Amino acid sequence: MDAIFKALNDPARRALLDSLRAKDGQTLSELEEQLDMTRFGVMKHLKVLEDANLIIPRKVGRFKYHYLNALPLQEVVDRWVASFLQPQARALTDLKAKLERDIKMAKPDFMMQTFIRCSQDALWDALTDSSQMAAYHFACNAVQGDPSVGQATAFILPNGDAMLRQVTTAMDPKSRIDMTFEPLFMGPDAPASNMVYLIEAQGDVCKLTIEHYNMAPGQEGFGEGWARLAASLKSYLETGTALKAAM
Repeated sequence: MDAIFKALNDPARRALLDSLRAKDGQTLSELEEQLDMTRFGVMKHLKVLEDANLIIPRKVGRFKYHYLNALPLQEVVDRWVASFLQPQARALTDLKAKLERDIKMAKPDFMMQTFIRCSQDALWDALTDSSQMAAYHFACNAVQGDPSVGQATAFILPNGDAMLRQVTTAMDPKSRIDMTFEPLFMGPDAPASNMVYLIEAQGDVCKLTIEHYNMAPGQEGFGEGWARLAASLKSYLETGTALKAAM
């Protein structure tokens, strides 16, 4: 918490976060153009934000891109604000081509990162077992299909409609899952995109990074869905209770 408050206690750093909120995945040069300070000064501010886990850097080739990570701020809200919110409002804040391996060298359109107090095995099982996926998904109550490589899974809403379809394209056991992302809730003709789960064990916690690629214009709102899913998954693994949205 101290690192978060330190990071927010500066107008330049708040301006950087505002800029990334408006346009995620910016380079140092893009961010430097928006502040009246030296390149070194911007780098120092970015380092403070990175240390507080409020931004996530991603190096692709010669460039480093920066992404806003809002989940630590959600923890602040949970600690001091959530008890004053209506339950329905609080719940809303909780989660075409096959993905090739060279996506590692592509620039993500969206990134999110969270830390979950659980074992690597527990997190892997939660991300690959259809019954658990249904248990913590923020909107769906069933998952149909097999999340193994080459297979499709469908996330089913309480009314029986399919909200989302994913095809697993690659797996590195307990460390990485690559999938397509077909947003059926946007209609049958909505363009598909690609997403990746990255798992890294760090002592008694696991770092989970979510990367989303090839998002079409108008799909920027997917970030809110990822925030709900990540929050519900974290609660499910740490407390045994998921955060289901009021539908």
